[in-house]
Amino acid sequence: MSETVVLAGGTVVDADGERRADVRIDQSRGKIVEVGAELDVTGSEILDVSGAYVMPGLVDVHAHLRQPGREEAETVETGARCAALGGYTAVVAMPNTTPAIDCAAVVREVLQLGSSAPCDVHASGAVTVDRAGEALAPMAEMAALGVHLFTDDGAGVQDPGLMRRAMEYARDLGVTLAQHCEVDALAAGGHMHEGEWSVRLGIPGQPAESEELMVARDLMLARLTGARIHIQHVSTAASVAMVRAAKADGLAVTAEATTHHFTLTHAECASYSPLFKVAPPLRTDADVAAIRTGLADGTIDAVATDHAPHTQESKELPFEQAPPGMLGLETALALAMTHLGIPMTELVQRMSVGPARIAGLAEVHGRPVAGGEPANLCVVDPGATWTVDPNQTASRSRNTPYGGWTLQGRVVHTVLHGELVVANGEARR
Repeated sequence: MSETVVLAGGTVVDADGERRADVRIDQSRGKIVEVGAELDVTGSEILDVSGAYVMPGLVDVHAHLRQPGREEAETVETGARCAALGGYTAVVAMPNTTPAIDCAAVVREVLQLGSSAPCDVHASGAVTVDRAGEALAPMAEMAALGVHLFTDDGAGVQDPGLMRRAMEYARDLGVTLAQHCEVDALAAGGHMHEGEWSVRLGIPGQPAESEELMVARDLMLARLTGARIHIQHVSTAASVAMVRAAKADGLAVTAEATTHHFTLTHAECASYSPLFKVAPPLRTDADVAAIRTGLADGTIDAVATDHAPHTQESKELPFEQAPPGMLGLETALALAMTHLGIPMTELVQRMSVGPARIAGLAEVHGRPVAGGEPANLCVVDPGATWTVDPNQTASRSRNTPYGGWTLQGRVVHTVLHGELVVANGEARR
């Protein structure tokens, strides 16, 4: 078997633009050897990728892999396989596990579970002990293990004094605080966006202000402390506007938006299906338009999946009792290609380059497709159409709201450190 593989006939898309080129990979070294038009393929295995894009592997800064503690819904292995099939070469696992990822021991466990996965698995760390919002977690010991992103995701840090101290601590450690922006006093008891549809359906709602107040607070605290802050799953037009203004003022702020927040609105909840229950909730048409604009103009740095597997039993509960969340890793790229309407060069920025930078992975992921660079790549066929089937997923769960949707663009191959972990749309490990 040849030690080199040539991706032949494709169009390379990366931060440097778009061009027709072949890509030679040294599998043993995990490196790209050469990129150029019509390379000499003698002695190499050849993969014909004519008509496809060859791009840096995707990076997800926000995935729930559920392990430890919720293995009935997902494991690190199954979640990582979903990621690889979706074109991801790196994911950041959220800390709302059982126990929470709030100390070095649990970080080591997650990293060990991901050591043989078909994509790189990185752990985020909790900001507070057990994500309880009362005492700071030992961030330094987690940062020493390579944790770069800290969040109590699933809950916002409610105490502004505690959040200030966390920002000061994070600033001195050189890490980033990511915030699930939700003021509990306003959001408590709400199960969807507060608006015309919540009134029609009789479902208690969460006002947009429950997110926006915390976004405003944390941007002010970032200004005060000089800390790097990342706003998770932005869902309202006002939040997008605040991030845009903060960037214009020179604050060290980044933001992400999920695929469901630019493809779905609160009107979907008219079905009463918990598949459409997420946190923060699906918002209005105007909010969706603002998020799409924010992604197009770079105000929002990253498309995140917020991949949140749940068992069938839990998602069959009544809307108000069911947990929030939906699957995302296998459909994110196609949803973005189908519905965002931005050039592939910009999509690479939002789904690979930007997320890699936010997650502290920019030395290995989101790199240019060039000789000497790490061979972490995905190959996607932009002309392929496919229909989402909830029963055809690598996840242990099935809670996608996109069943029956026809999408444009499908991942053909995923290359991780030179190894073809997905070939012709099928997982190899």
